[in-house]
Amino acid sequence: MERSLELGNMTRVQEFVLLGLSTSPERRQVLFAVFLTLHLLTLLENALIVFLVRSHTELHKPMDFFLGHLSCLELCYVSVTMPSLLAGLWTGPCHVPFPACMAQLFFFVSLICTECALLASMACDRYVAICRPLHYPLLMRPQVCLGLAGTSWLGGLLVSVVKTACIASLSYCGPNVLNHFFCDVSPLLNLSCTHVALTELVDFLSAIVILWGSLLVAIASYVAIARSVLRMPSAAARRKAFSTCASHLVVVGIFYSATLFIYARPSRVEAMDLHKVLSVIYTVATPMCNPVIYCLGNREVQAAFRRTLRGS
Repeated sequence: MERSLELGNMTRVQEFVLLGLSTSPERRQVLFAVFLTLHLLTLLENALIVFLVRSHTELHKPMDFFLGHLSCLELCYVSVTMPSLLAGLWTGPCHVPFPACMAQLFFFVSLICTECALLASMACDRYVAICRPLHYPLLMRPQVCLGLAGTSWLGGLLVSVVKTACIASLSYCGPNVLNHFFCDVSPLLNLSCTHVALTELVDFLSAIVILWGSLLVAIASYVAIARSVLRMPSAAARRKAFSTCASHLVVVGIFYSATLFIYARPSRVEAMDLHKVLSVIYTVATPMCNPVIYCLGNREVQAAFRRTLRGS
């Protein structure tokens, strides 16, 4: 009771200060130029993928359908995290009002959960294409693909509502300095002046369900794919089968190696500098590299891109 009255008399934090990626003015100028270039390149690449998938009928296959959704998600992703990163590099530590911080957290959590589900759906698509090719048109018909994509987006929103509500309900009495370049779960938990065990439990359980659940689906799919590929009689058939899923396997490896290290554990992350470096991988590097990785392994996307260039 006394603890509650004491917290009630404390001043609630009205804004957070994001320290950004670097506090050195000399480094900030160079990093701003680098990350602005990467940001514009990421927007261009993913917008191009969305345009190609929508405008070319030969790219209306299930895998290309999911690729279009993934690129659309990456466009939203960098639009949520990169502005605060660039602002911090341009002006130094920036002040973010509490509602804006919670809004950024909501969209970030929603998008990262949606990406997990989409990557799992793409793994299932590759499993059906290689292990059950005769049933592929039926199992991955447009209605099923649309349902998987819609469930991914809706599931991400629902998980984010729960996680953001838990974190927003905590008391923040000061200090209000976040050693990060956007409002993320762990830095916010570190600043809470109330008991965070329940919020950490919710965060951990959602990580188990979303991150580990989607990763297990991907692993199971690729184990089955590997068994089918190894049973193929010719080396040419094995190479062709592997080439159809190699790009997705690379993307899954990059994405999960960073996100699992940060989010799939029940305690607050103390090494925030390492947290920021790993965050750059999946908020900057992954959205920029995904279109390149997928296009390098997809001849139809390359052909559609060349026809678009000739047509323009």
